[in-house]
Order: sequence, then structure tokens, then C-alpha cells
Amino acid sequence: MVKIEPIDVREYALDIYRDFTLSARKNEPGAPKRIDGVTVAIVTMTTENAPHGGEMHPHSDELLCVVSGKLRIAGDSLEEETILLSDRACIRPKGEWHGVYVLDKTQMVHITPGASGEDRPLAP
Repeated sequence: MVKIEPIDVREYALDIYRDFTLSARKNEPGAPKRIDGVTVAIVTMTTENAPHGGEMHPHSDELLCVVSGKLRIAGDSLEEETILLSDRACIRPKGEWHGVYVLDKTQMVHITPGASGEDRPLAP
């Protein structure tokens, strides 16, 4: 029989594969690893923005849900505007380049799809 083990969601992301099996993966610095499925993670962002200069998911939408704190979301479709998230969620549409910027220490849940995607490098 398989033993049920607790997972520290502050240190691990959860990968849900296309066959609906799940695994826990230790969070690492930098842009997230992409899998053939969906990654669910609870992350705390303090003063540092996302580990990339923007990203895009060509085949699926992405969900961001701010549990506490405040983020600014910028995207190509927003032109000169941005979205402020505090105790709210947003769906970032597939194919849209977007960035996440920390305005206050934030805890958020993200549900990120797919094995494909692109990241822009951080500006020097």
C-alpha cells in the first residue's frame, strides 16, 4: 500500500500530468520548469518580481490567484494599463505575453499549463 505523505507547499510545486497522475517537485530559482500537463504552486513573492522578463503560454490560459498581498500584472492586450491584484484572481489568455510585478509581499496560487511556452530574459 502507498503511504500518504504531507507536502510542504512552500517548497514544492505540484505537477498534474495528462494521465492525471501527480508528483511534487522542489521549487528552484529561475523560470519554472514546463511539463506536459499542469503545474499548481503556492508561492510567496517578497520584493523580487517574477524570475523572467515576461512569459507566454501558446496553447492554454494561466490562472493567478492572489491570496494576500498585491501584484501588478502587465500584458500586451493591456497596452498602457495594468491590472492590480489584491485578494483577486485573473486569467492570463493563451498567446499573450505578460509580466508579474510585486507591489507588496504576496502569496499567490498559480495554475500554469503546458509543456510549451516562452520566457523573456530579465533586463540587466
